[in-house]
Amino acid sequence: VMPPAIRINRFFTEHGVCSRRAADKYVDAGRVRINDVVAVHGDTVKEGDRVTLDGKRVAAPEKRPVVLAFHKPPGIECTSDKRVAENIIDAVGYSERIFHVGRLDKWSEGLILLTNRGELVNQILRARGQHEKEYLVEVDVPISEDSLRRMRSGIVILGRRPLPCRVQRLGPRTFRMVLTEGRNRQIRRMCEAENLRVKRLLRVRVMNIELGTLRPGRWRRLREAELAKLEKRLANAEQRSARAELQDEQ
Repeated sequence: VMPPAIRINRFFTEHGVCSRRAADKYVDAGRVRINDVVAVHGDTVKEGDRVTLDGKRVAAPEKRPVVLAFHKPPGIECTSDKRVAENIIDAVGYSERIFHVGRLDKWSEGLILLTNRGELVNQILRARGQHEKEYLVEVDVPISEDSLRRMRSGIVILGRRPLPCRVQRLGPRTFRMVLTEGRNRQIRRMCEAENLRVKRLLRVRVMNIELGTLRPGRWRRLREAELAKLEKRLANAEQRSARAELQDEQ
């Protein structure tokens, strides 16, 4: 975001056109105009002004899309509020403004996506019921087959039964769970309903994006093929939602 007003030579450097010295030469030669008035040294540019070089408008560089996969460690809070000591934005430490997509509670860990693309955040959050997230869960005592069965069908939490989910036993106290909706502390609440206390909750996948070997506290950019596949799934989810809404109206 531009400051309220900046000098014309700085405007050229911030828009990736040339150095300040070269910009001064363009101004000296009368090649620069601000709102159709020939620029002189010391002129400033404010947001909304039209700057041209040889009659061609100087536009802001297109913002590069950024989508990151981050391995959130326990103790980091999914908030952009810098007043929170352990906020996720400071933990990632990325140079541009980014937003976290969805949440993991403070003591859960694993994969979370961050992006500077507001429309991608909205698309993922809108894809309810079609947005798979996979978790590995460890509890404090051995878990019964009856508890696993009840979790698969959806245990009532916060007064509502969540969508059915996939649950696979991995060991006496560990299981894999795939959810298609993200209700507040859903897995922990389901376990509490079965008198189980979660000792570790690790998210290993969001849709087609996998945590893999990414270490806690580290991030990576999504590969082009991953991002293309994610965008295709989101587009398909939106089409299905639109068709479902149309059928509801008929």
